[in-house]
Amino acid sequence: MSALFSLPVTFAAPWVLLALAALPVLWWLLRVTPPPPRRESFPAIRLLAGLASDEETAARTPWWLLALRILAAALIILGLAQPVLNAGNGIPGTGPVLLVIDDGWAAASEWPRVTEAANSVLAQLSRSGRNAALFLTAPAAEPGASFASPLVPASELRSRLAGLTPKPWPVDRSAAAEALRAWKGKVSAAVYFSDGLDTPNVRVFAEALAGLGPVVEIRPDPPKARVLLPPADEKGQLVVRVGQVPGTDTLPAQVLAETADGRSLAEVSAVFSQGGGEARAVLPLPPELRNTLSELVLKSAASAGGHWLLDERWRRRPVGLLAGDLAGAEAPLLGELYYVHRALAPYAELREGTLESLLEQPLSVLVLTDRVVNPGAEAERLDKWLQAGGVLIRFAGPRSAAHPDSFLPVALLQGDRALGGALSWSKPAHMAPFPANSPFAGLSVPEEVLVNRQVLADPAPDIAQHVWASLTDGTPLVTFAARGAGKIVLFHVTANADWSNLPLSGLFVDMLRRLVALSAGIPAAQGNTMLAPAQTLDGFGQLGAPPPTATALAANAFGRTPVSPQHPPGLYGPENNRQALNLGGSISALAASAPVPGARIEPLGRVLPERALAPELIAAAVIVLALDFFVSLGLRGLLRLRRVATLAALLAVCSFSAHAAEGAADKYPSLGIHLAYVITGDPQIDQISRMGLQGLSEYVNQRTAAELAEPVAVAPAQDDLSFYPLLYWPISTEAPPLSARALAALNDYMARGGIILIDTRGGGSGEDFNPGANAVLVSIGKVLNIPPLVPLTTDHVLARAFYLLREFPGRYTGSPVWVQRDQDRANDSVSPVIIGANDWAAAWAVDSEGRNVYAVIPGGARQRLLAYRFGVNLVMYALTGNYKGDQVHIPAILERLGQ
Repeated sequence: MSALFSLPVTFAAPWVLLALAALPVLWWLLRVTPPPPRRESFPAIRLLAGLASDEETAARTPWWLLALRILAAALIILGLAQPVLNAGNGIPGTGPVLLVIDDGWAAASEWPRVTEAANSVLAQLSRSGRNAALFLTAPAAEPGASFASPLVPASELRSRLAGLTPKPWPVDRSAAAEALRAWKGKVSAAVYFSDGLDTPNVRVFAEALAGLGPVVEIRPDPPKARVLLPPADEKGQLVVRVGQVPGTDTLPAQVLAETADGRSLAEVSAVFSQGGGEARAVLPLPPELRNTLSELVLKSAASAGGHWLLDERWRRRPVGLLAGDLAGAEAPLLGELYYVHRALAPYAELREGTLESLLEQPLSVLVLTDRVVNPGAEAERLDKWLQAGGVLIRFAGPRSAAHPDSFLPVALLQGDRALGGALSWSKPAHMAPFPANSPFAGLSVPEEVLVNRQVLADPAPDIAQHVWASLTDGTPLVTFAARGAGKIVLFHVTANADWSNLPLSGLFVDMLRRLVALSAGIPAAQGNTMLAPAQTLDGFGQLGAPPPTATALAANAFGRTPVSPQHPPGLYGPENNRQALNLGGSISALAASAPVPGARIEPLGRVLPERALAPELIAAAVIVLALDFFVSLGLRGLLRLRRVATLAALLAVCSFSAHAAEGAADKYPSLGIHLAYVITGDPQIDQISRMGLQGLSEYVNQRTAAELAEPVAVAPAQDDLSFYPLLYWPISTEAPPLSARALAALNDYMARGGIILIDTRGGGSGEDFNPGANAVLVSIGKVLNIPPLVPLTTDHVLARAFYLLREFPGRYTGSPVWVQRDQDRANDSVSPVIIGANDWAAAWAVDSEGRNVYAVIPGGARQRLLAYRFGVNLVMYALTGNYKGDQVHIPAILERLGQ
């Protein structure tokens, strides 16, 4: 046992132990007990003749009974003394104590153990009557807020400690050290709960802490913090990077790739080498799926460091390349696609082929270099793609100048314009700064970029509205036009260095990247544009509303601005222009910190929670006294065999009755209201169904007037379904096909007012968790009388049967719920079947102690609360039908009654 917790047991009321000195007196008082009555025959004459005159003395109490009574008294005395296990009193000094807690992002993974250990320390200080203060090393969200609380009795700090949560930014040891110096002389000792990580100015902080007096440092051994570092883009693949303190752990890091609606598209395992501090894993997703990702999540780290938010900078869009001269398109330095390919290859998925083959697959951008679009089928196919939202980027050249087609943003003049050269009076032209409405706004134009030939746009009255870039003489260089939901962009120069040296510059790369970003309808952030926080991460990595103190950040500051109370990690900007600020972006590597000089080190894992022993001791004393009671009755002759047998028989009858009542649900389901589930034959699925309906029944009983009994398992081909208002049917791919008798029973059940909840358990955020379930559902729909269905909306009675709901999640979320389309008056306008894929039973499931068994995905208490509320609505819908829907007719009914 550690020094801080060196005494395994301590007493909150030690003065009560003085009563142990009275046990010898109690022994003497309990030695005598009245002898039991003795039966004697009473013949009068013989009694007088043989009457004995011996003196009678009281019988002594048996020593073992006396010891039993002394034991009961001792247990009561010890219980009243309030013993506490793992209490200890190893905190130095006798005066006030400062509890210093690292509450930055790195503390989140150990936060439950930190608060548990801090509560134990406060309990010790409370018993000794000492004052204490809390000192937090991470800066508060409010500017100028104090690092510490005032000195108060230690017991008053427990409520404040319960309300603390880790912050999503690092600790500030420099500012904390400055604040610690003000506490010198005000406290007699300090207890430091360290996160174990090395940070700037950690030595200065340690010196300031040691200057307060004796220090007890409680730290994780080793530090458990892990962080998602900036992903790498290598050869077109996204590489996940996970950092930790070198040598602390070799367990693989599991990373989830999630979409904005919480679906997990992939899970990869990043393996640490022996003693390594960084692990990598390639995310095996095609560009079409990768472009839908919004977040990388480290499963084992519920902290801001375990989340990496992905914005437009991390999405790759498929880009098709097609040249007018296929033979020499890739010729080094001369080919039409040579510079385009090298500019976009690090940032986009490049595809080559014929126009027909490129448009047959998902494509975000199509680049045509001096390639004329043929009329007819080719033009129709390209126009359809543009109307759907594609972005067409074209480069001019001799062919397009001589034969312009209909896929140009502006009309062109015949031929081209030469600038400079032996036969020209003019000189090569420079580029002008980009206009404010251009997606290139904010990019600097290099002085060395020159244009010596271009195709000219017809100077129409509205030409200025179509110009994104121009030369210093005002002639357009890049023009654009909308075509349906898509865009056509034309560079009035070639894609190689024949007409300009633009393809040789870094500006060419930036311009193409911004044009590719347009394919998702998201304009690139412009220069110093201020982006306000939209959603931010809390200390446990949950995305939510930003705190009031969060401020806007310039678009060009992302990637070089560390997270802080003013700029917490999260998403910034309007919905069509979000940029992500991530904690891992400002962390290069993690390292363990050195202990505070002179401090006594206590490993965090060895700080055991306190446990009060008084209840157990009092309960044991009651048991001993009950045993003494029955033994005393036996010794006095008042406990006869017949009475014992009668008592045992009564206990047996009570036990049998309780057992029979528990089994009555299966044999006599009409005795109560039971939810039922279809037996699938898979023990695990059936157990989840039972625990789920059990948890839902308990929730309904606690929050409504309904009284639900134990859930019941049913086999449709064998059991009578008419007793159950709601039937939960989880789809299992291993379940045998339904028999004709089972189908008939289910169809009859729905026709007579029963409701079946069919759950495929693999939709939304749980996509592909139950592969093959949809195919099983289709096969069931072919043989079961399922009416036409529509998605469940907020206008449906089910969405407002008890709670007003807009979402209907289970363990997963994001999948639609389907209900009957048309009202069926024969069934009281109640949908006989409800179909979804959110795995509701797993979200409702509880174990024997009432704890939720399965985590919800993506997670959060709100998702599980909504799952329970949807379950309550289901039960109310099954019990009351269209009751809520009928309420809309109340005004008409009251009007008629008034007449």
